[in-house]
Amino acid sequence: MPSKIICDIAIVGGGLAGSLIALALRARRPGLDVRLIEESDVLGGDHVWSFFAEDVAPEDRWLVAPLVRHMWQGHRVAFPDHARALSGGYYSILSEDLDRHVRATLPRRSVMTGRRVASLTRASVVITGGTRIKATGVIDARGAADLNLLDLGWQKFVGRELVLDAPHGQDMPMVMDATVPQIDGYRFVYSLPFEIERMFVEDTYYSDSPDLDADACRQRISDYATGRGWRVQHVAREEIGVLPVCMGGDFDAYWASGGQQVAKAGVRAALFHPTTGYSLPDAVRTAALVAGLPRLDGAALHDAVHEFAKKAWEDRGFYRMLNRMLFHAAEPAERYKVLEHFYRLDPGLIARFYAGRSTAMDKARILMGKPPVPIGRALTAIRKPAKKRR
Repeated sequence: MPSKIICDIAIVGGGLAGSLIALALRARRPGLDVRLIEESDVLGGDHVWSFFAEDVAPEDRWLVAPLVRHMWQGHRVAFPDHARALSGGYYSILSEDLDRHVRATLPRRSVMTGRRVASLTRASVVITGGTRIKATGVIDARGAADLNLLDLGWQKFVGRELVLDAPHGQDMPMVMDATVPQIDGYRFVYSLPFEIERMFVEDTYYSDSPDLDADACRQRISDYATGRGWRVQHVAREEIGVLPVCMGGDFDAYWASGGQQVAKAGVRAALFHPTTGYSLPDAVRTAALVAGLPRLDGAALHDAVHEFAKKAWEDRGFYRMLNRMLFHAAEPAERYKVLEHFYRLDPGLIARFYAGRSTAMDKARILMGKPPVPIGRALTAIRKPAKKRR
């Protein structure tokens, strides 16, 4: 027989955004009956989320601190004509730790994995098989809505955790090694020294197409390891991702495509950095926002998160403009020069850029001087609004 559940908040989607909201509500509003509903049997999928210390405000760091598996002080970048080490904290969270922490923190009844959602409104969820959940408020955090409504490039990657037969000798993350051959747009390799004999290596592309040849990436990762003298015993994990790099689009249409009048979180709410596609900083901010709302009914949730997401969209027009310059003014094989130029700038500016908090002075400094792409094409890309997709 179909069953009925009554709760305060139903969060649909147990990825990073949904899980962080559930954790924040449990900490700040422990009396609420929260249900976290996920189609998969695990929360968070199979991911590695990394972030800089400046990406998360000091007052919100308590939310992610229990999830951090790896941390470093500093990171490096390398380009054909420039290499640099930068200071500051850099952290990684593994999806299995997110799953473990959520299950340990929330009451057992709150975590509803292995449930596919058939439909939802801002006050109800129907699970395939007939279970109906009546909630004061519903948040949809199931991933992207209709990305065709946005003008996009793509950051795509294959990441593999390599177990080595000897210490790798790398003391901090290499967040961007662009000394590798430039293929399919801007290519770089990202590597995280998880342990002295474990290295997470990601082959990454800023490409015009979301198509990804995973086997080719695996081979390039193997070649990269060999070139550094690392002998691989086996691969402990693999992650494949395709993230949107946003150049423009119709925010209101995109929001509506994810569900009319339903509160949303994560990529479904367009809450991701336009240039990196990363959503962790916004996921933390959204969780803190929701946990502090005076009202948590469906209408109040929708209005608060919609206002938050729309303001973020409006504030980030500068990043979308830079993306147009990267994708439309630079030849694919020359895109690395844009990032090489950027990484010569002040470390504080770089940190604020990734946190999505660039100041007016930062923006002026990024655009100052001769651009690392043809001037005419740069001006055309900057001035011309991105085409809206339909």
